[in-house]
Amino acid sequence: MALAATFRDLKNSISLALIDITRTAGQISNEDLAFHRSSHPSIVPLLEQQNSRLLGLARRLTSSAVSGTEIIDPYLVNADSVEDNWKEIVDVVDNLLEKADACLDEYTGIIRKLSPTQEEQMRKAAPAPSKQKRGKAYRTQNIAKPQLLFNKVPSNDETTPFKPLLRTKPNAIVALDESLKLVAAEDGFKQYDLQFYLSSKDIAPPLKGLIDTHLRYSHPYETEIKSSQYTMTTHVKADPIPFLPYESSEATLVDTPDTLISMLQELKSAREIAVDLEHHDEHSYIGLVSLMQISTRDKDWIVDTLKPWREKLQVLNEVFTDPKILKVFHGSSMDMIWLQRDFGLYVVGLFDTFHASRSLGYPKHGLAYLLKRFANFDAKKQYQMADWRIRPLPEEMFNYARSDTHFLLHVYDIMRNELIDKSNPSHEDGDLIEVVMNRSKEETLQRYERPFYDTQRGSGPMGWYNMLCRTPALFNREQFAVFRAVHQWRDQTAREEDESVHVIMPKHVLYNLAREMPVDMPTLLGYSHPISKGFKTRKSEILAVIKKARMLGHNGPDMKEFMHTLQPVTADRFSQANGAEQRVPALATAKMALSPQLQRKSSRLPAQSRDSRFWGSTIQKNMDRGATAQVPKESHDLALPMARLNAELFEDAKASGANGNERSQTSPGACVEHRYVKDRKPKADEVFVVKKAGGPRKRKASDSYDSPKVVYSRLLNNAADSVQEHDYEVVTTPTIKNEEQQDQNTRVLSETKEEKRARKVESERLKKEELQGNEDARSQRPREVEPFDYANAPSVLHAQRDSNRMVTGKEINPYTKSSDAAKGMRKARKEQEGKSFTFKG
Repeated sequence: MALAATFRDLKNSISLALIDITRTAGQISNEDLAFHRSSHPSIVPLLEQQNSRLLGLARRLTSSAVSGTEIIDPYLVNADSVEDNWKEIVDVVDNLLEKADACLDEYTGIIRKLSPTQEEQMRKAAPAPSKQKRGKAYRTQNIAKPQLLFNKVPSNDETTPFKPLLRTKPNAIVALDESLKLVAAEDGFKQYDLQFYLSSKDIAPPLKGLIDTHLRYSHPYETEIKSSQYTMTTHVKADPIPFLPYESSEATLVDTPDTLISMLQELKSAREIAVDLEHHDEHSYIGLVSLMQISTRDKDWIVDTLKPWREKLQVLNEVFTDPKILKVFHGSSMDMIWLQRDFGLYVVGLFDTFHASRSLGYPKHGLAYLLKRFANFDAKKQYQMADWRIRPLPEEMFNYARSDTHFLLHVYDIMRNELIDKSNPSHEDGDLIEVVMNRSKEETLQRYERPFYDTQRGSGPMGWYNMLCRTPALFNREQFAVFRAVHQWRDQTAREEDESVHVIMPKHVLYNLAREMPVDMPTLLGYSHPISKGFKTRKSEILAVIKKARMLGHNGPDMKEFMHTLQPVTADRFSQANGAEQRVPALATAKMALSPQLQRKSSRLPAQSRDSRFWGSTIQKNMDRGATAQVPKESHDLALPMARLNAELFEDAKASGANGNERSQTSPGACVEHRYVKDRKPKADEVFVVKKAGGPRKRKASDSYDSPKVVYSRLLNNAADSVQEHDYEVVTTPTIKNEEQQDQNTRVLSETKEEKRARKVESERLKKEELQGNEDARSQRPREVEPFDYANAPSVLHAQRDSNRMVTGKEINPYTKSSDAAKGMRKARKEQEGKSFTFKG
């Protein structure tokens, strides 16, 4: 229900915003803008700015709407082009509406994509799935960790900034020593060079922790990537070069340094190469690249990256950083990070086919879709999640790895031609080739950072804050404390054993322990399935962690308040350096260099804009926190104890001048306040109720009133005093009738509801007393008794029945008791067609 209410509020807010925009646009169109342009030259730049902004928005919307269709993108450069291309704009809108109608019909079940007969035919034509897929058999393997045999064993407990592994820098514009400098982190801090190097032994721990958290090494190939120029072949349309037959060609396994050098020599002579990686992150905390596939137009290589000499793969930078050789990847976002982390490899001159598919508006963007579309090859994706540490590689996994790059250069040729055909340089971002190149450069400019763990705020890639954002849960103080403590234990244990955090404890087990907070071993094991080996050996340790966190959670932070509170990082933390800058001059220089940049408050959490770039302030940022109760303006006067407005309220109690003690004169037209109302005014400390909303209209039994006689006497006295107090001149005729009528009118005007009700009760009582007095007088009056005439009285024994005599009183019915029995259900009337019992006419 909450989700439905939220969507309803969102729909209403969007509808209101669209109505306002439409109304405003209609008002603007009715104005004579040409006249305003000539009479007010100051508004001309504002109008031109808004025109260009709206035209740019319209171009982007139409371009996105026609992607992946045969509809021509309307060319919109000015207001005249909108009228000239109005037919094309209508076609775009009609196409969108038709798609929406089709989706709604499919959702409601009015139409179906396939009829039952077609579904049955496709089911018969499809091959029967095997009982056990070969890919699952290679997924979980009990293999000794190959990272323990590396010449440089990975470490998971380092908190210093990651320093690039480069020993040499081929194809360099800036020397290696100049490019490896510490710069400020980009999460809210401006980048700048420190221009100094400090020894860790000379830095106080608090300041060292701040430098380690907010500083990192610059990208060693940043200058080369930004200044690189792609070859002309990427901007010229050419016939796609056919790929070699997959069955008749073979791949070379690179598992020795000699084969690595041989492969490098062949790669240097190529103009384009295709590269892909296979990664394993289940039995490693940070993960490790297990395989690398490289292909040219004529040959494929499979590189074994789990060899102890894997750091020698850094020689591939001679090819990977050469801007004259195009490197084709698909979905290279994580590949760039993994290459830097494991081998110190960087890429200059990247073409990512994933971004090309996005720019071309394909319905799918996966590599398997592209291979099927352009090479008619079905990739066996069941091996994608296999354990790539298996050695020797099975033939099925070897062939799958090879297929990822064997056809990729042919796919690049076709997509390059499509990008050139659909490019329109006259539009903003209309050159699709440049768009793909720029996005590919952004991928190569990424830098690897060590996964730090923030205990207090839970920020960072391995922190609990991101987990709560992806999988929301509502915890109380104790549960929130247990969740953070268990999450920290899981991360620390995974670092020590070099295992994935999911292997140590799956996510659902973490949430179960946070909700239940077990305090005994059977309960702990009952909520921890499946139990990993690391969890089983440390079950007593995790139980102690839960008990301690539960005990400390009483005074811990509240989850809602904590999640909505961002703790900024400021330069005040430099004051905890224990005076180290006084002992080390270089440290003082560092502090002076850092302080101006760190004055801006920032958070390690991702920044969030206040308003949407598209919707503006229509969608509020805190919509998910619920609606805020607002009191309408019309009801403000009922919510406050306000006095009745009258002439006395505006009188000045202390008049200035000599006649300060005299009574101030009121306006003759002001409403006179009765003395009875003055007496009934609430005191300063008395609760004043204007009106009881929704309360009963009848008087409560607890309310007490004066007797009618007292009310009448008070009314008469107050009326006379009121007339004397305000010195009103009343002109009346000296007749008793007029005086009585005037007194009656005065009483009626000054009466309240309670007084009217009391007067009514008094009048009824007087009537009853009058009737009772008449009856008493009548009963006391003497009566003359007439004697009974027995002679003329009718006979009782021989009386005759008179048939014409009217019988008075109720007749006796002997069947009265029998009629009290239960009655049968009456016959139901049948409802006639076209009529209803509810609406009878």
